[in-house]
Amino acid sequence: MTMPYAFLTGFFAALLLAAAILYGLYTYSRQNRADASKIKGYLDLIPDLSEEQRETVQEIRQTFLPKIQGVRQNLRRERAELAKLLFSEPTDRNEIYKVAKQVLEHQSELEREVIEHILEEKELLTPSQKKKFYEIIVTQFSSGGLGVHDVKGTH
Repeated sequence: MTMPYAFLTGFFAALLLAAAILYGLYTYSRQNRADASKIKGYLDLIPDLSEEQRETVQEIRQTFLPKIQGVRQNLRRERAELAKLLFSEPTDRNEIYKVAKQVLEHQSELEREVIEHILEEKELLTPSQKKKFYEIIVTQFSSGGLGVHDVKGTH
């Protein structure tokens, strides 16, 4: 009778431990997603911005974010059109290349807007903040995209 009791006690203890671990992982993951969703730009990754700097960044974003949102919408629409053309019969190569050119133009526009935005934000920073900003930019750009400003919007 002690054998089944010991087995059941061990089983429930293991079950309780597994549940506690899963709950901890869930809580940690939820917190990380919440933190990531607060990031709207690279300067959100610099912790020592003054309140005045943060307010100026918000003002800059009120113009910048809607502008790039329009570019992103154009890119999504044109990429959908490109996919449709790639698989339509008969294949119209001229139309495919025309739409592909539009996609490239909007990607270039997005790059230019992000560059201008970075230059504008850089002017708000102290020398030590500029150093951190540079490190953030290098890290973000090394992944091959525009980081939080990219079409995918990932960080």
